[in-house]
Amino acid sequence: MATQQQFEILAFTDPVCTWCWGSEPILRKLQVWYGDQVKIAPVMGGLVEDIRNFYDHANDIGGSPEQSNPQIARHWLEASNRHGMPVEVNGFRLFSADTVSTYPQNIAYKAVELSNPELTAKFLRRIREASASEARETGRREVLIELANEVGVDIAAFIKHLDDGSAEQAFRDDLLMTRKYGVRGFPTFLFRWGNTEILLRGYQSFDSMSSVISSLTAGQVTPHQPKVSADNILDFLLNSGRAAKVELATVFDVSVSELDVLLSTLSSQRKIQFVPAGNGGFWECLGEAFTCDPVTRTCTV
Repeated sequence: MATQQQFEILAFTDPVCTWCWGSEPILRKLQVWYGDQVKIAPVMGGLVEDIRNFYDHANDIGGSPEQSNPQIARHWLEASNRHGMPVEVNGFRLFSADTVSTYPQNIAYKAVELSNPELTAKFLRRIREASASEARETGRREVLIELANEVGVDIAAFIKHLDDGSAEQAFRDDLLMTRKYGVRGFPTFLFRWGNTEILLRGYQSFDSMSSVISSLTAGQVTPHQPKVSADNILDFLLNSGRAAKVELATVFDVSVSELDVLLSTLSSQRKIQFVPAGNGGFWECLGEAFTCDPVTRTCTV
């Protein structure tokens, strides 16, 4: 339960939900503006148990795994045009005869939670990026192992939790929580302060979330806007990882034109670089010519 020092948000989600991907700018803003005052805890809700038995009437998605892929790609692109996060539709193939569910991605998240809980946020972000902006088949076990390795997960422990059923059981526990609160769509957010809870369904703006936090805490939990500067943007990228332009504009509450000037300055100083992805891309820090990462234990040039 939340304490008087920390507000809790349970984020019911699925690693390949497009509007959960679209909520990344808002959640990152919450983390920056509220810091340790707010804890965001993902709950895996399992969007598609079996695409062959699934049907989304609003977007005409479901049925045949292969025929569903272009339907999903079209829907994700339409959503991207609204939320601004990058999507890759070329070569998009989320489902196949061998991968008919999004449950493997959910279970993989729980495996990381059991293996390296400090890396769960990084791993969930990586699955979202790979699924949405890289069109990788993240339902495949080998791809999930690769993604876990990329963020520094203990692969032996990760595979152990996948194989011994502990990750699946942890996911089933999340499903019970999802059903307990009657959550049927993602994202859904449960705001919790002490014994008081408020459930908001669907994509939420920062203003909506901030208003709920203020209301439940009677103003005891307040946001702190970061200063807009090139140094702060660089610090954000160093601490949070790469970010789409919409994320930076949202987190720093800055106009695109002003943001472009700051990004151009950092880029000209060879401190950051733009990496194209799908219909957009990400800004990321540009490391030294030779760097070694103590987390992943790899050296790169």
